[in-house]
Amino acid sequence: MKKAGWASALVAVTLLAVAVVAEAQQPAKIPRIGYLSNADPATDSARAGGIRQALRELGYIEGQNIAIEYRFAEGKVDRASKLAAELVRLKVDIIIVGSGDQWIQAAKNATKTIPIVIMGTGSDPVRAGLVESLARPGGNVTGLTALTRQLGGKRLELLKEAVPKLTRVAVLYDPANPPSLYEVKELLPADARALKLTIQPGEIRAVDDFDKVFAALNKQRPDGLYSATGGPMRAYQKRIVDFALKTHLPSVYSSREAVEAGGLMSYSRDLADNYRRAANYVDRILKGAKPADLPVEQPTKFELVINLKTAQQIGLTIPQSLLYRADKVIK
Repeated sequence: MKKAGWASALVAVTLLAVAVVAEAQQPAKIPRIGYLSNADPATDSARAGGIRQALRELGYIEGQNIAIEYRFAEGKVDRASKLAAELVRLKVDIIIVGSGDQWIQAAKNATKTIPIVIMGTGSDPVRAGLVESLARPGGNVTGLTALTRQLGGKRLELLKEAVPKLTRVAVLYDPANPPSLYEVKELLPADARALKLTIQPGEIRAVDDFDKVFAALNKQRPDGLYSATGGPMRAYQKRIVDFALKTHLPSVYSSREAVEAGGLMSYSRDLADNYRRAANYVDRILKGAKPADLPVEQPTKFELVINLKTAQQIGLTIPQSLLYRADKVIK
């Protein structure tokens, strides 16, 4: 009996040891990050790459100790809900939204528990009903707010400084995008009047509208072009840039990527700083912080980017005083 007891105990100890070793050998769970964008991979490459680099600086290396699931809608707003739902079904740990209010709302509608990090690509998140307040978001959404629409007046001012004879500015926007509609109908008119400018709104709801709007602009011949944020404007920004180049229209944008693609100038938050701060939210949440307790931050660094090569191509001489103030000049 004693031998049988000892044998049973030995077997139990052996099995326990095997279980402990097996558990120790189990690979640690790799966090999965969902990334939701309204653009296509090529258009969004700078933003997605910026986030990857910022995460790498914090020790998160894609394919090693973190996995990223990308979902690109290629400019099709009706895919927002479907793509957000796909990320939820994959049981990602965090969803980063690299697009505006409709996309943030789609992610929020898809999950009430998975943390959502916004990157300052939408409007005022409080006004949009995405968070309770900047200081106490309350739900599962937190991150950055861009104040990008409030910067519209500054963009018009910089464009006029680059083109002193500027009087009429075509403004491309998506009226189905509430933040863009608010920017063009409520904010820009007052800014334009203060600068003695007339704005000519051009409505673009879908890719098919570009040809019609561009044809109208060829007849109206404005002095400059302002590309609002959101909707088709970001997803098809290269098309806008190419039109401005072809027609020699001085253009201003809300993103550095547009200028790197051939646009004349942009004024926006500092993107590198933006990516670092978004990655910091991811890091804090993965370490246990709750999005409801992480205040939404406003941008503190801004950058003016000028494409001197584009200026030369459209026959425009940028004042030296403006070039001196630029954070980056593309030559």
